[in-house]
Amino acid sequence: MAKPARHTLTQVVELAGIGLHTGADVTMRLVPADPESGIAFRRTDLPDATPIRATVDAVTATDRHTVLGEGDNVVHTVEHVLAALAAHELDDVTIELDGPEPPIGDGSAREVFSAVAQAGVTAHDGEPRSVHLQAALTVREGDTHYVVAPASALRLTVTIEYQHPLISRQSGCFDITADAFDRELARARTFGFESERDSLLAAGLARGASRENTLILTETGLAAGELHWPDEFVRHKTVDLLGDLTLLGGRLAADITAFRPSHAGNVALVRAIGRFATLTTPTPYVAGIREIMDALPHRYPMLLVDRIIEVEEGKRIVGIKNVTINEPFFQGHFPDHPIMPGVLIVEAMAQTGGMMLMGAVENPKDKVVYFMSIDNVKFRRPVIPGDQIRFELEMLHFRGRNCRMRGVGYVEGRPAAEAEFMARIVDR
Repeated sequence: MAKPARHTLTQVVELAGIGLHTGADVTMRLVPADPESGIAFRRTDLPDATPIRATVDAVTATDRHTVLGEGDNVVHTVEHVLAALAAHELDDVTIELDGPEPPIGDGSAREVFSAVAQAGVTAHDGEPRSVHLQAALTVREGDTHYVVAPASALRLTVTIEYQHPLISRQSGCFDITADAFDRELARARTFGFESERDSLLAAGLARGASRENTLILTETGLAAGELHWPDEFVRHKTVDLLGDLTLLGGRLAADITAFRPSHAGNVALVRAIGRFATLTTPTPYVAGIREIMDALPHRYPMLLVDRIIEVEEGKRIVGIKNVTINEPFFQGHFPDHPIMPGVLIVEAMAQTGGMMLMGAVENPKDKVVYFMSIDNVKFRRPVIPGDQIRFELEMLHFRGRNCRMRGVGYVEGRPAAEAEFMARIVDR
């Protein structure tokens, strides 16, 4: 049986319009990306802005829409674009924006989906990351709850409830394929209530909403226009869910039942699936402890990386640290309440980054990595005996012998620590 291929665009797609929540005029370009690049947003209007990977760890807000990024380098309302890309099984695409939000079009994913279909989808090198559950799980977030079961493909069963005569209670079940998305979901438009208009504007939301791009609900019906389907509302909520599920970073095979889904709930669901699912991904390079000891000068008790499980040469690395009660630092930190020192978590992260650098130079046994600065260090949760830390580092800049990297350490799918590093490769 032939292995599945990764997909990118055949040619560039360009769309322009207004952002739903920011009200900003924007031009968006969907650009073919290299194999293993993944899906990322890039703000071309911000000098030196780093690409924002479309993963759950980049989520910074979920109020009425999903926002990725940090500080000024953010992108609002990513879910419709991501849903269209997911329907086409696109793995590697760079989404360039000269503003803070993709154009909303008519409020649906149709424009992006159709433009991608016209541009074409191309297979290229590498295997797609696939996400598979080993057992069923339930996720609750406020009034929202989800039941997820293992499956061979992705099926979404969604139920919504609103006290409005056009909605009331609606349910729909959708198999996610390109053809089914085109027929049943792509034209489903976003909606909002006229009674909420002032409060949304006061919160900085819906500044670009209009009758041309939003189904506006009055007390008894629609402010303008007609529905594409009587249950268009639940169909659009399914599009939102699909877009948020893309933040898993791989193609999901599961049967998901969602009751009253929200963006906050969808993100909680993605985090839960990430903790309990199996990620099948190409491993172009795996290093055990012997290979690590050949590359790094560290030795007991300061060698803090056990295994390298993934490398995208010059771009990204994933390493594992298994934390046991036998670690020598637990004798003093703290005997009755063992917690891994934060400085050693950062050191382990740095050593993982050092492995990426050693793989990018000639004669690595003759080199050593000196770290010049560590910035933006944040600790999100304690690390205790029995935890496994998964360190994911990406290369932000590499020129000559100097580089800048950003890393995050995860425990059970949740960030435990993050930091940025400046490093230099020197001769031993």
